Amino acid sequence: MAHNQHNKSRNSGGFALIILGALLLFLAPNINPTSPELGTMALIGGIIIGALGFYIKFIRNKEKKV
Repeated sequence: MAHNQHNKSRNSGGFALIILGALLLFLAPNINPTSPELGTMALIGGIIIGALGFYIKFIRNKEKKV
């Protein structure tokens, strides 16, 4: 391994985005009875944020290696 690759950060925040998306998906049904618009936004936002985190964590790294 080259020295400059050794010093690069491997954590790009993808795992944190996956956790945040899962948290929003978990909280969306609890928000929905009081405010349907906010619950729907939390549901859609959780899916988008989780998908972005999944892309950053797993798919983007495989595209670079191929």
